Amino acid sequence: MFYPSSPHFWTRALIVLATLIAVGLPVRIWNTTRIERKLAEQEKALLQARMDALISQINPHFLFNTLNTISSLIRFDPDTARTLLLKLSNILRRRLKAQVHFAPLQQELDFIDDYLDIEVARFGRDKLQIRKEISPDTLDMVVPSMILQPLVENALRHGIAPKIEGGTITLRANRGRGRLIVEVIDDGVGISEQRPSELQGSGIGISNVRERLKVVYGQDFLLKIDSEPGKGTAIRFEIPELVTTLPTEPMESAHVAS
Repeated sequence: MFYPSSPHFWTRALIVLATLIAVGLPVRIWNTTRIERKLAEQEKALLQARMDALISQINPHFLFNTLNTISSLIRFDPDTARTLLLKLSNILRRRLKAQVHFAPLQQELDFIDDYLDIEVARFGRDKLQIRKEISPDTLDMVVPSMILQPLVENALRHGIAPKIEGGTITLRANRGRGRLIVEVIDDGVGISEQRPSELQGSGIGISNVRERLKVVYGQDFLLKIDSEPGKGTAIRFEIPELVTTLPTEPMESAHVAS
């Protein structure tokens, strides 16, 4: 250990000051970096907790409505009720096996097919039709899991269900400008002037979707609702493109639920 010496007081003072700076500055930088890292970890844990809470909000909501549908069929159509219970068990089994917050769009569409099979049994095959206009190059795009089901359920419950003659729900997905664009469109009753809050996305399902997109993408997403009373509602969201390496199967451009 050594240090420069000088007979002059101010020179010695400068030497001591320089020594303190040389030792203290790295310690300060290290401490600041440690605090920032800890804050980043805490923020990540908080976002994870928020996402878990939002997903848990969706699942009981979906389960409650599905069980209501099945219970209404038990007395007069037990075979269909049994089939729907099997489909519901498949849905829940797949969810329990895949505790992830993201999934390929193909997987989400498969989930929607199972969900819509349940709803078609409830509404009747002649009153509910499903069309898919899915660009094949979007099937391997990554989306937040369970992001489509609340939007489809919203279209069914608030758009098609009040319409006596039934209607059609159209699912669209395409890519453009480095973004994935997904639309859920129904030709139901639309959102009337007496329900302006739904147009702003304050319903349970839509607000949940908006909050999840905000947690995942910050401000880098778009969620837009267009509705015209008596003609239907279109909900569109845009998110940045993320590609998964999981293999997917091509899908036909149009499909009618059966």
